[in-house]
Amino acid sequence: MAELAEYSENISSNTARSLTKSVVCEHSHRRFATVEAYVSELGGEKSRIIEKVLIANNGVGAVKAIRSIRQWAYQIFGNERAISFVVMATPEDLRANAEYIRMADVIVDVPGGSNNHNYANVTLIVELARLHGVHAVWAGWGHASENPLLPETLEKSNPPIKFIGPAGPPMKALGDKIGSTIIAQSAGVPCISWNGDSVTADYDQQTGTLPDSAFEEATIHTATEACEAANRIGFPIMIKASEGGGGKGIRRVDKQEDVLTAYRQVCGEVPGSPIFIMKLASNSRHLEVQLLADEYGSAVALNGRDCSVQRRHQKIIEEGPPLAAPPDVWSEMEKAAVSLAKAVGYTNAGTVEYLYSETDSKFYFLELNPRLQVEHPVTEMITRVNLPAAQLQVAMGLPLHNIPEIRELYGRDRFETDTDASTIDFDTAIRNKAAGHCIAVRITAENAEAGFKPTSGGIQELNFRSTPSVWGYFSMDSSGSIHEFADSQFGHLFASGIDREQA
Repeated sequence: MAELAEYSENISSNTARSLTKSVVCEHSHRRFATVEAYVSELGGEKSRIIEKVLIANNGVGAVKAIRSIRQWAYQIFGNERAISFVVMATPEDLRANAEYIRMADVIVDVPGGSNNHNYANVTLIVELARLHGVHAVWAGWGHASENPLLPETLEKSNPPIKFIGPAGPPMKALGDKIGSTIIAQSAGVPCISWNGDSVTADYDQQTGTLPDSAFEEATIHTATEACEAANRIGFPIMIKASEGGGGKGIRRVDKQEDVLTAYRQVCGEVPGSPIFIMKLASNSRHLEVQLLADEYGSAVALNGRDCSVQRRHQKIIEEGPPLAAPPDVWSEMEKAAVSLAKAVGYTNAGTVEYLYSETDSKFYFLELNPRLQVEHPVTEMITRVNLPAAQLQVAMGLPLHNIPEIRELYGRDRFETDTDASTIDFDTAIRNKAAGHCIAVRITAENAEAGFKPTSGGIQELNFRSTPSVWGYFSMDSSGSIHEFADSQFGHLFASGIDREQA
């Protein structure tokens, strides 16, 4: 009898826990039958249904996007194929047995060679998007991801095709390093000394433009102007191409006699690009704020990352949350980034990069990348926000306060049936603390005997098993290879812990 009583008590306790759990689950977890049902309930006045996406990318970018969105689709719909993916595949990627091709629902052959023939070819991307009837295009990073012509052309399609990222005008304005710096300093964001530090202008949100006169005033046109600006700013300086990136179009100069040579080198590396000069912030850290903004004027900072460990101006180790800046200074950096996003009507994911001087605890605007960053999983680990899925939901027209993971980040239930209670004032709401610490390392194909230059070739062995605290993803397996047109990065590893030491 005692055993029976104990059994009955356990049953009653389990039943009570199940009932309690079912009540909690109404707000913490729900399954939707279709994408249409999800968007209908949580979308705003600009909502749209996206069930088919063209991935205009390859390598680790394509792998990460497909994997993240399928994970989200399984959680929300119980079906990881609720969103289908069309991918572009060059002959080189097919021969390399690229992972993203095996993951796709539809594979489209595209011309091989350099990316201007395929993944960066806007005309080709738009043509394929129309031909295969996709609802949206995800470009990720690199290739055509920062070309404003892509979202502008997709929008003109009939019917319009959604670009999963910012609209053309803010992308055009913020993707330009000179223009973005003018916008930032006009919005009151601290900027380091540079040749255009006296220039302010009004940004036109409709056209995404600044007055031509402002650009002209802030651009270095000749070697003579470069020498004059360098002397005024003071050495050491950085001569940079506005359209440069990835280590190209940038030179450090420590003395006057080297300005002319460095200026010509920068001009030669990025032909036709406007040039500008900025003060080199010695012993500074490279800190960045992860932004997410919806189509209704709301924007939030999803913590940030420290990307100070670089080689040849390329990030190789990233970590978050940043610990170099004191909490009060970091809060100001986040607020400045959000203000900048709102000032230009920015939507979707973006990153504001700063230089942070530890000696005087000051920060300076560097640039705003109008796209998702390679290192975004660091933010995912410390905020528990699936960023590619969040991008998709913003593109579907969901307000930030209706995206379940954003709600959780601000201490709310994932779902709220009361419309008034669902709204969140992000200007005053307190975000949860970072969920531990994460350190990321990029895995690249390089030749150590040739100064670690990018190289190509077959993969002899690739064996890595993720654990809850250490995980990674790769663009191919042991049967694959790195072809000559591929990005040298083919993997990314992430280690997390309760603090930096454990990570």
